[in-house]
Amino acid sequence: MSAGRATPAQPGASDGRPQGMRAGRSRGRSMVASLIGLAVAISGCAGAQGAASPAAASPAATGRTATQPAPELSATPPVKESAGQAPAPPAPDMAIPTDPARLARSLTGTVTELRRAIDDWVREGDPVKGQPPEPVVLLALHQQRVYRYLARNPQVASRTYARLPKALAGQAKDNVTAARNLLSLVHPISGSAKFRVQPAKPADVLLGHFRHAERRFGVEWEVLAAVMFVETKFGRVRSPSYTGAKGPMQFMPGTWDAYGMGGDIQDTRDALLAAANYLHASGAPRDYRRALYAYNHSQAYVDAVLLHARQIKQDIRNYYAYYNWQVFVVTTRGDRRLTGPGLTTRRSSSGG
Repeated sequence: MSAGRATPAQPGASDGRPQGMRAGRSRGRSMVASLIGLAVAISGCAGAQGAASPAAASPAATGRTATQPAPELSATPPVKESAGQAPAPPAPDMAIPTDPARLARSLTGTVTELRRAIDDWVREGDPVKGQPPEPVVLLALHQQRVYRYLARNPQVASRTYARLPKALAGQAKDNVTAARNLLSLVHPISGSAKFRVQPAKPADVLLGHFRHAERRFGVEWEVLAAVMFVETKFGRVRSPSYTGAKGPMQFMPGTWDAYGMGGDIQDTRDALLAAANYLHASGAPRDYRRALYAYNHSQAYVDAVLLHARQIKQDIRNYYAYYNWQVFVVTTRGDRRLTGPGLTTRRSSSGG
């Protein structure tokens, strides 16, 4: 999080560098935030910087905390299944179709099954204590990888949108636009780098913290969730930045002293309260754009956060999907995934 003037953010999860690679000043304090979790990591490639997407409208007025599931997609999933039996979830590194028609069918089927799997998890599982079930993890990862591909291939993306159900086309455009905005700030690493990653706290534990911060400071929980998602993938990335930014919301010590309210910079609950405190002091909820621009001095960052927040507002299942998106870094030799199925180490090296 950069409080005040800052150089463009360097999304770690897609940037390859430790988080918090932008510095700034505000109220005499400096702070750095990073995007190592690179949301959409989907977060795509070069998008127009400074130009606000029509889809990035400011969130609605605060006071609404309930988020309703969107209607199910009407398109038929691409994989045939026997009655009452869902298709097997995709493998972690399953190939992404490159043909727009096949890609649209794949994405439609993936999102349809992911929503069903999330509904089952919330209804029958335990998002407060338990880990996400395997189908949710694998389907969300595949969804993320599809959006990453679309973000890097604008012409394919445009042709794919036209073949998607209307509701899903809007979701895809939001995610791909956010991805491009964030990746427009990325510089791939060419050597090696170390990143400390760890599992995120349970989804509904985080949800409780988001809503508590909203009640205290009036900053919508969906916006707080989107910021944490972009900054550290819900706390999965724990590496300090090279300038000293720390914790799940990436505060510089000086800014923490001003807004941390005596809490622990590494504690998730304390960090979320501090972020809500800072955003409120910077203009939220009256002006989310102004507040987020203070948090990170980049219009591309602001647009991306608001797009993700909008998706969470439209369907709370998108929060649970984002929660299961993984940490990627971008290197000169391609993307490297640091978390998720098949990866268990807490310290990962990437690059070279």
